[in-house]
Amino acid sequence: MTEQQKLFDMLRAGVAPFMCVEESQRRLAEAGFEQINYEDAWKLVPGGKYMMNHHDTTLVAFTVGKEFKAADMIRIAAAHTDYPCLRIKPNADFMTNGYAQINLEVYGGPILNTWFDRPLGVAGRVALRSDNPFQPKMVLYRSRKPLLTIPNLAIHMNREVNKGVEINNQIDLMPVLDCLPEELKDTKYFMSFLAKELCVEESDILDFELCVYLMEEPMYIGIQDTMISSPRLDNQTSVSGLVSALIDGERTEGINAIVLFDHEEVGNTSKQGAASILLHDMMIRILKNLGASDEEVNRAVYRAMLLSVDVAHGLHPNKAGKMDITNKPVLGKGFCIKQASSQSYATDAEAIAILCQICDSKQIPYQKFVNRSDVRGGGTLGSVASTLLPVKTVDIGIPLLAMHSSRELMGAADMDALKDAVTAYFQI
Repeated sequence: MTEQQKLFDMLRAGVAPFMCVEESQRRLAEAGFEQINYEDAWKLVPGGKYMMNHHDTTLVAFTVGKEFKAADMIRIAAAHTDYPCLRIKPNADFMTNGYAQINLEVYGGPILNTWFDRPLGVAGRVALRSDNPFQPKMVLYRSRKPLLTIPNLAIHMNREVNKGVEINNQIDLMPVLDCLPEELKDTKYFMSFLAKELCVEESDILDFELCVYLMEEPMYIGIQDTMISSPRLDNQTSVSGLVSALIDGERTEGINAIVLFDHEEVGNTSKQGAASILLHDMMIRILKNLGASDEEVNRAVYRAMLLSVDVAHGLHPNKAGKMDITNKPVLGKGFCIKQASSQSYATDAEAIAILCQICDSKQIPYQKFVNRSDVRGGGTLGSVASTLLPVKTVDIGIPLLAMHSSRELMGAADMDALKDAVTAYFQI
């Protein structure tokens, strides 16, 4: 299976962070990775391959070289499992003049108008009543057909729509679930449906974390299939590439690790996010479990290196003036090394030089991305994670057009370049 085919599988499966982790675990398990849990005792061994699910939306996976020594370099790559979308609020059901609707909130920074008039499904995690109040039953759910849509107002009722319209999140983003007969107007229509889907009583549903996802397929675009259009390219391109690179990039010494964090799109500050102490604590625990002394642990952790892997902006052909005047990455010409003197991207000349030499030795194409000096760009988990694990860090990722749209666009060849670069980083 090609790397682009693996990406398509990830895009189809990973409709919520829970499913993104689930698909990553499936691929890692097929490659012989052993499941471990943070609360259990570990017995790590040289030559071992391990993965740890952290609260269902974050995943840590790593390999230990057969000739492991504490002095060997730890190589880490990180990405995120979440994406900008709409999420369902508690007590979601309400009725409006015969239409069943559900109450949503915005997650992250999506381009909101791209969510209108689309077939939308529901996916995520549901907490069910159990015999032990400290262990509710947690189940994953994904609708297999479109349940929702957010209809636009007709141009006849909004003649100025093509001049730009402000969207009110609480009014304009409420989707239609169904047309209801009068006798069902007082029911909790969505909750009743969800209970039937899960084969439980409605009263057994205690809470949920459900997102609304776009039920459209990834597809190639262009006469020669040079581009890929899909929901969730940010950041499942990185997740898929990191999983493949960890599987393929074995070396006989040292530790290779990937961390797939949640909550990057809302600032990383959670127990599953890059602003937690998870990455720092994991590296220390791994080394100690492999027999490293406190002094060896301190030295090994500081010698580590981190790739923060998230998408970048490609030059837009109709808006070329939005790009920096000397750094103009385009789709299909290689992944991007992202730099910012403000440290919104984790800019480190030494780390960048290391990665450039790795790619040059393997003839892997890459480009440089820097924001215009009069534009405030975004940030990534790299700068956040490196404050807690102060090691050489560099931000990289595939250039996109329409970033944070419900459908984004990438160059197909860039997926291979990204995967090859991270694989080489793990191998050399």
